[in-house]
Amino acid sequence: MPTEPTTSPRRPVIGPVAPATAPNRQPRRPAPAPRTRRRASGTAAGTSLWRLPLLLVSASFMVIPLWLLVVNAFKSEQDIRDSPFGLPLSRLSLRPLRDAFSNPDFDVVRAYGITLLFVLLVNVLSLLVSAPVSYVIARGTTRWHTALLLLFVAGTFVPSQVLLIPVVYVLKYLGLMGTIPGFVLFETALTLPVSVFLYSAYIRTIPRELDQAAAVDGLGRMRTFQLVVLPLMRPMVATAVILHSLSVWNDFANPQIILGPGSGLYTVTTGVYAAVGKYSTDYAVVFPNLLLAVAPALAFFAIMQRHIISGLTSGALKG
Repeated sequence: MPTEPTTSPRRPVIGPVAPATAPNRQPRRPAPAPRTRRRASGTAAGTSLWRLPLLLVSASFMVIPLWLLVVNAFKSEQDIRDSPFGLPLSRLSLRPLRDAFSNPDFDVVRAYGITLLFVLLVNVLSLLVSAPVSYVIARGTTRWHTALLLLFVAGTFVPSQVLLIPVVYVLKYLGLMGTIPGFVLFETALTLPVSVFLYSAYIRTIPRELDQAAAVDGLGRMRTFQLVVLPLMRPMVATAVILHSLSVWNDFANPQIILGPGSGLYTVTTGVYAAVGKYSTDYAVVFPNLLLAVAPALAFFAIMQRHIISGLTSGALKG
């Protein structure tokens, strides 16, 4: 008789069972990287094509007048008229500069001394006034401190020539017209908006914890400013001093009107004007005097420009 096939008992399956018709999942291919390098390089190449001509054109506006000033300061009147851009090495001479130093209408050495005195006084007074005011504004928390800062910042948009007429009336009323104190006070007032703006922005980057630590040690606010905050402001103070020095040195309208020829006080710029006024067509007198007036300012800026950049960047990145 036939025998039935024996079947082994099924074992229970533990865990999930994969479906019979599981789809074949292929690994995903990484998405292609965006082609930004080629675009970036193309953009950089396109930018460099127009950047160099633009820089050359911009530099020519400064280099060409400077070249005319320097070269013609060592030429005679005839050479200047025949070839103002030329450089006749065999005919260049230091005699025009020597004549400028001995010009009876313009004492260069005295003008340098008076201008340096003005620069020193303006910078000292500006620091004494604007630094404490900036500390109060920077550490203030009310809307009045912000309003005071905006008031000073608004002063940067007012040209000094607009203020000359009312300032003349005020100085005449005070008896300071044509005097050194009157001119120094006016120049100091012109520097306050820029100084307060720079100093207050820099002081805000100094941690307030330093003030609190000084207060724990028993220092008042004024002593805290003098011993803690002011030494940390050296980069910004150097920047402000350089900017104010160049401004006072190159100023012409203010000393010409406030001091006036009757005072006998000539700065470098007003002295050049007095020297070349009688010889407006004598370029052998004009160019050497202009070079003597501009050369110290150019040298000072070339030496100290790194302090301007470091002071501004430290004020922007500190903290």
